[in-house]
Amino acid sequence: MIPDYNYTIRSSPTADRETRYFHWYVSIIPKMSKQAGFEMGTGMYINSSIPEESAEYLRSIVIPE
Repeated sequence: MIPDYNYTIRSSPTADRETRYFHWYVSIIPKMSKQAGFEMGTGMYINSSIPEESAEYLRSIVIPE
């Protein structure tokens, strides 16, 4: 059985304007965690929870005084 995989396209960092040449490359990563290609490629995480469920959970929390 072949595992699912993610791929990301890597390019030059935007802050690095001094580099004259940079090779783009593709990273192929087996999916072994909950992170997907978007999270691995950008470092930003997608919140996949339902807002109503999250609001209900937050309202149920009792803060000790």
